[in-house]
Parts: sequence; structure tokens; C-alpha cells
Amino acid sequence: MMHTAAPFFHQDLPYNNLPKNIRTYTFILFLFVNLLYSSGMFKEPYFTKRTIAAQSKKIFDAAVINIPHRPPYLEKENTALVIIDMQKYFCSSASHAFLPASEAIIEPIKRLESRCVSLNIPVFFTRHINTKTNAGMLGTWWSDVITADNPLSVLSSEFKPEKDRIIQKTQYDAFYETDFEEKLKNQGITTIVFAGVMTNLCCETTVRSAFVRGFKPFLPVDLTATGTELFHKSTIINLAYGFAAPSLSAQIIDCLEKC
Repeated sequence: MMHTAAPFFHQDLPYNNLPKNIRTYTFILFLFVNLLYSSGMFKEPYFTKRTIAAQSKKIFDAAVINIPHRPPYLEKENTALVIIDMQKYFCSSASHAFLPASEAIIEPIKRLESRCVSLNIPVFFTRHINTKTNAGMLGTWWSDVITADNPLSVLSSEFKPEKDRIIQKTQYDAFYETDFEEKLKNQGITTIVFAGVMTNLCCETTVRSAFVRGFKPFLPVDLTATGTELFHKSTIINLAYGFAAPSLSAQIIDCLEKC
């Protein structure tokens, strides 16, 4: 989730123990992948405000074409909206980790958030914060982590959540070593609509974790964003097979208003 270095190369790996020719090849590959990251080739504006409706429908269609479609069914009495990691770190063009597609999902997320508030459906936000001691494998896999003193670690100014509705997490999984599951179950929540970033990391991991904890999860195609369309599409298709029925935000809103 932190995009400044090749994730498979790290100083702790036994690089110096490799044969010289393998070391040379590995170093060249490392430089090449770093070049791709720094050039933005793993970050593309596959969603824009103008194209998000059509592009998300294409991804949705790709997910349901070979998988029996389960139309979304939700009851507002036991549903929650969870907005994952919409922090300036990912949503501000001033950040090295900026996701261009994140700009396009802000309005659809706010639209669903507004409907949920009007229907008395609880809305939660997650904020990813690490220290060197709690980062775990994230500190090994990525070259940097989001720390509390980073001014880009705060949520986007587009959102104004209540403090007690913000879940601070340290891993991709928002349930890991947090009281999130307890909060949800204390409110009788059985269905969770997820939104936010990154589709293939924190969103996908938390959707899977919610499923194994007994929640029914949804990850609407047009409410989430990541670095590339391939990452996004792959996650939606994979989740459609055994974790989360494909959906679009308009379907979710329609279902909530009719139930």
C-alpha cells in the first residue's frame, strides 16, 4: 500500500549470498520495477468523473458474466457502510502514493454516505497508521509506512466523520487487532457495504475477513479505487466467486431505499 519501492526487494533479504550473476539480474530487475513505480506506471486514471459510470459497468459485467449473479439484498436495520482509508496519503495529488482514480469515487461515496445518514445506517471510516513496531510485514514489504505525524495521514477533507466512528488500523485487515468486529456486532450489523482504497489491498483483505467473521460484505465497483484497472477488475472478479456479490452503488442505494 506504500508505493515508493519495489515490494519484493528489501535490505533484509539475503542478497549478498546470491551468486554474482543472480545478484546482477536481481539488481537490474529491482531498478526496472522502481522505475515503473516512480514513473506512475502502476497508477493510472482508469476512473475519472466522466468515465466512472461506464467503466465500472464494464468491470461489473466482467465479474458476473461467468458467475451466477446474486442481486444485492440488504436490510437497512442491520447494514453498515465502511469507508476504508480515504486519507490524503492516497487521495491528494501532493502525495507520492496518490491514486488518480480515487478522485472519481469521492462523489459516489459521499452520495451513499448521505443516503445512509438519512436512513440511520451507521457509517464508519478506517484510518491506516503505523509505527515501526506494529507495521509487521508491511514494514518489510514496502519502503515506507503511514505514520501519525505525516500530515497526509489524515482523512480527506471531503469527509467529516465523528471521532468515535473512525477505526484506526495497522494492517490491510481492518479487523486485525481492533475492536471493529465488536462495534459492529454490538449494533446488530450483519451486512457491510465497503468503499474506499485500495481495492486490491485493504479493501479486498477486509472484505474477505468480514466474510469469515460471518458478515455479508459488498464492495460496489464504483466506490473503490486502486492503482490500475487490472488490479481493480481482478479483485472484483475474485471476490465475486466466493466472497462478495458484484454490485454498483446505484443498486445498493435502490435496495436500501426499498427494503
